[in-house]
Parts: sequence; structure tokens; C-alpha cells
Amino acid sequence: MNIITYNVRGLGRVVKWAAIRRLVKKEQINLLCIQEIKKERIEKTMCQALWGNSEVSWEMQPACNTGGGLLCLWSEKTFTLERKVNGSGFILLEGVWVQDAQKVTIVSIYSPCDIYQKRVLWDIVRQMKNSNSGGLWYILGDFNIRRPTERMGVCHRGMDDRTMKEFNDWIADLEVEEVSCVGRKFTWYRPNGSAKSKLDRVFVSADWFTKWSGSIQCILDRNFSDHCPILLRSKNVDWGSKPFRILDCWFQDRTFRTIVQDCWTNN
Repeated sequence: MNIITYNVRGLGRVVKWAAIRRLVKKEQINLLCIQEIKKERIEKTMCQALWGNSEVSWEMQPACNTGGGLLCLWSEKTFTLERKVNGSGFILLEGVWVQDAQKVTIVSIYSPCDIYQKRVLWDIVRQMKNSNSGGLWYILGDFNIRRPTERMGVCHRGMDDRTMKEFNDWIADLEVEEVSCVGRKFTWYRPNGSAKSKLDRVFVSADWFTKWSGSIQCILDRNFSDHCPILLRSKNVDWGSKPFRILDCWFQDRTFRTIVQDCWTNN
């Protein structure tokens, strides 16, 4: 399973389409979640151009006054959609991951900068999670910093402290965990390099790791956007047979043989 979340800062330029298409092909992406598309309408030809072939399904949340907007793309060979919910700042997709016959709920989020709008969005997602806790949950997108070390070159001390606490409380309420991260430390960079933050991230429900224990999120290199694409790689890990371990000192115990024989016979 390879899923990418990417704040592209607008899909208006064709050169961006080609770059996204190359990324999809290079990383063998199964599902692509794009934030800040800045478009009120999406055509089939654009989706096919982004995905790289005609076998693509999609769902969008239109931009408002050319700001924000979300788009999710996937192949039905990989993911079978059963239910969808669109709202301001999010797209929820519920369905079955075909290869593993596993029910999953995927939520792509573009969190607004305004703290009051954030609270509204977080509350909506919290209610959806609490009312439908079945299956595995995967929540990704453009969020917020979680700790002071995730922001450099920008100072909003009082606001940051309050927002971080509310954001971390929201994560705890959802009972989700952030996937281990490799690669860069930050996901957003000011063009001149004077400021950077970790805003984009991936959360999963705890039981996700039971199914896909080898899950990691990779912060990929920046391209045309000031955000880095985030790649989730999830796979089943077969560690093979469990090794048999024994201590030599056990053979010094006279009861050792009897205990082993009794346990072997009874089980």
C-alpha cells in the first residue's frame, strides 16, 4: 500500500500535472490525496493526466473563492469505495482495500489557519470517528505543528501553544497514532528558506499496525510546491518462524525433563 498526501498550492499549471504524474509512477501510488487544489471544478481529463492512465476514480471538495479544495484519486483495482462524505476542509472515503480484503476509512484534511475554523473541522471529524469506529482509520493531510521544535523562523508563541494543545487533545480523542517518519524533519518551507514547519502528517488507528506492521511515512523532496509530498508505505511483514530459545543452565535442574514432558503431553 502506497498512499501520498500532497499540498500542491494549486493545480492550474500543466507542468504540475506532469510532475504529479511522474511521482505517482515512480512511487507506484495506489491512492493520492491532494490538498489546496484551488479549483471549483475538476474534469475527467485532468484526473487521467494526474494519474497517468484512464483507469482512475476520484472525489473532490471544491475550492471556495479559488482557495483550498481537495482531490482524491485512486484505482478501483486497489480500493473499492462504499461510502463518501464531503465537507469544508475534508473528504472521507470508506471502502475496502482490495488486496487485503480490509475495510478502511480514509480522511484527507486541509486544516484552515484560523483557530475557530480548525475547531469546527476537528469537531466534525471527531464526531464521524466516534459514530463509525469500525474498520481501520487513516487520517492524513495538512494539519498543524504538535510541538515547538516543529517550527523554525516563525514566532506566534501564544497562539502556537494553545493550538498545539488543542490539536494534541484532538489526536488523543480520536485514538489515533502518528506513523513513524523518515526523511526530512520539516514538510513546509518558505521559498527563501527563512522559515519551516512540520504541518503535513499521517495518523492511523492503533489496530492499523496489527494489519500493516511495516508502516512508515516518508517526507519526500519538494518540487513545485512549498510543501513536501508525504508518502505512506504500508506492508505486511512476515518475520518467519519464531526461534526456539533455551538456557544451558536449565539442563542443570533435575526437574527440567519432567516439566517439558508434562507440558508437551498436556498441550
